[in-house]
Amino acid sequence: MRSFLLALFSLTVSSLWAQAPLAPVALRTDLLLHTDKVWQRGFLTTLTPETAPDSLQMALVRSERPSFSWQLPDTRTGYRQTAWQLVLSSSRANCAAGRGDVWDSGNVPSDQSVGVLLPAGRRLQPNRVYYWKIRVWDDRRRASPYSAIRVFRTAPELADYATSHYPLVKEQQKPARQRTQPNGARLYDFSNDAFGQVWLTAQTTATTDSLVLHLGEALTPGGAVQRKPPGTIRYRRLILRLRPGTHTYPVPIPPDKRNTGPKAIMMPGYIGEVLPFRYIELERPAATVQVGELVRHVVTYPFDDTAATFGSSDTTLNRVWALCKHTIKATSFTGYYVDGDRERIPYEADALINQLAHYATDGEYTMAKRSLDYLIFHATWPTEWSLQNVLIAWNDYRYSGDARNLTRLYTDLSAKLLLPLARPDGLISTRTGLQTPAFKASIHYETFDGRPTLQDIVDWPQQGVLGLGKREAGETDGFVFCDYNAVVNAFHYQALRYMADLADQLGQSADAAQFRQRGEQVKRAYQATFIDPATGLVADGDSTRHASLHANMMALAVGLVPEANRARVLAHIRSRGMACSVYGAQFLLDALYNAHEADYALSLLTSTAERSWYNMIRTGSTMTTEAWDTRYKPNQDWNHAWGAAPANVIVRKLMGVEPLTPAFGVIQVKPQPGALNQASLQLPTLHGPVRVAFTQRTQRWYMRLTLPANSRGVVYVPRLSPTATLWQNGRQLTPPADKHSWQLTNVPSGTHQWEVRP
Repeated sequence: MRSFLLALFSLTVSSLWAQAPLAPVALRTDLLLHTDKVWQRGFLTTLTPETAPDSLQMALVRSERPSFSWQLPDTRTGYRQTAWQLVLSSSRANCAAGRGDVWDSGNVPSDQSVGVLLPAGRRLQPNRVYYWKIRVWDDRRRASPYSAIRVFRTAPELADYATSHYPLVKEQQKPARQRTQPNGARLYDFSNDAFGQVWLTAQTTATTDSLVLHLGEALTPGGAVQRKPPGTIRYRRLILRLRPGTHTYPVPIPPDKRNTGPKAIMMPGYIGEVLPFRYIELERPAATVQVGELVRHVVTYPFDDTAATFGSSDTTLNRVWALCKHTIKATSFTGYYVDGDRERIPYEADALINQLAHYATDGEYTMAKRSLDYLIFHATWPTEWSLQNVLIAWNDYRYSGDARNLTRLYTDLSAKLLLPLARPDGLISTRTGLQTPAFKASIHYETFDGRPTLQDIVDWPQQGVLGLGKREAGETDGFVFCDYNAVVNAFHYQALRYMADLADQLGQSADAAQFRQRGEQVKRAYQATFIDPATGLVADGDSTRHASLHANMMALAVGLVPEANRARVLAHIRSRGMACSVYGAQFLLDALYNAHEADYALSLLTSTAERSWYNMIRTGSTMTTEAWDTRYKPNQDWNHAWGAAPANVIVRKLMGVEPLTPAFGVIQVKPQPGALNQASLQLPTLHGPVRVAFTQRTQRWYMRLTLPANSRGVVYVPRLSPTATLWQNGRQLTPPADKHSWQLTNVPSGTHQWEVRP
């Protein structure tokens, strides 16, 4: 019987390998997956780019030489592409017949499936429709069928490179619940807060009837829409004038001066003004008025709700994930990463967290590029946030694999390092008179909110601002601002390291060497200046010994704490709790997971204290809030994506999935479960979805991992004890290990399972 089963298994494996490769799927042009779709005023139509008039909305390709990407759906272990052929045509008929009258690549020996560029000698024409398909060969030199044909249209004006993007789209939603209030008004609840508009059908015989609508994000204890919510939680009273007869009405939303100023991102005309709301309370002043269907038109950037999934044995963690994922989708309503609804202004710090959380919740890469394009030339006032442009650029390249925009922005990105503000040992300061007009011009800084120069922020709000009293500490943990600031210089060090990596990728080897040398110089000066030899902690600045949470967590997060000091720094960080804002929590959690403090990090993610993500849910918000609670930021709003750090921390740190090479060609999987018993994740990448799941019981660990075709992994399996053993398919493994995990290098694509035994 055993020999029969072995023979059957061998036959099954042989037959699988005898199969021809599957046709490529998920074709993208300049990273756009949906170039074949057409929208009208936000709603998807049945038209195609060939038949649609110019007045409708499409994802237009804006580069003369776009990139082409595809996925290989084959799930066989170790499946890899060894060659490809791309056919690009000016008509569907030519493409179907295999006539690449624009470009026929022929058989190209290469495993590249992401970011293949149109050759330099061939450039597209503006306002044209193009068609392409792709086939690949596997490692046995077998050709796949051609993919389905993908169509795209170019923009009226093309550049050598320009960031392509989608139009904003709409989804019509019906209320999840509705009820009649004691005062006779009708309350509609859409379950989640979202940026949208209201349409309704009403019937009347009179010529003077009106409806009064109260749109809001919060309810009173009595169940009515909050007319005077705290902070900038949103509420609007709207009056709809009716006409005799039965009609369907859009309910106009007047613009708000707070978020339509000169620095704000405006809503496009084909969408119109929006408001974040969950509830509508409808007053029907006249009994002659009959109200029929009432719906919400939700506005977002295109978002695939099924692309990324996460679930675990901890219900609080699951609710926090859902809160953050919905936030990323809902706050995409302008097509840029903005600070919610109060100002609708892109800020670098908001964009960094938003970007990482977007990558964690959907396979979409153009919104980050578009936001970086904007931020480079529209600098905001905090010193640290200028440096974060480099972090955004580095993440963009790691996740998308597309360096063309970074090539275009290279000089401007280099300026964001703020090197002219350095003293001889490399540390930078904004308070020593070095912010000259030439310096400010180099980083595109103009006066912002009355601030003529960059200023250090550390965290926000600071003591005594935005309605906080002078005795209220704000969110900086008592940080003492000095001429030379430990948090600013931690970001400076990190930006230098990332800029060196980017320079290498862009062929700027001399610059890369200079940035690395400068980084090492800053590291030496940082440790000499800020680390207190008596306590081993990181001081806030060069003229104080005060050691805030922020100075220590940032130094730990970016690798500036010497190994000998780690235990003391970690103990100090634990003693401070969540003494930072929802923004600072991103770097606190990064620091903890980088230091293998998974249990404590998980306790913060799942905390139900006031300073927690669960508290956002408890207060009634369905998007992450700008602060832990209104009392910590009196003007806070309920739709702020910079509070959505758990989305990316769960993916990058708890489940441990990050790209080691651009676009996830090599994938790190390094789960740090802490006390979590079970969890599973699906993460979209340009190579295809990564799926990882684990279960841990008493002294046993089970892990299942699926890597997409044409990729490979570096996998870390947790060691539960010094005597634990690692098994795969009934065979014990002895890979390299440290006290935390075993390391498995060059794990091929396909599905793998491991078990840790006592």
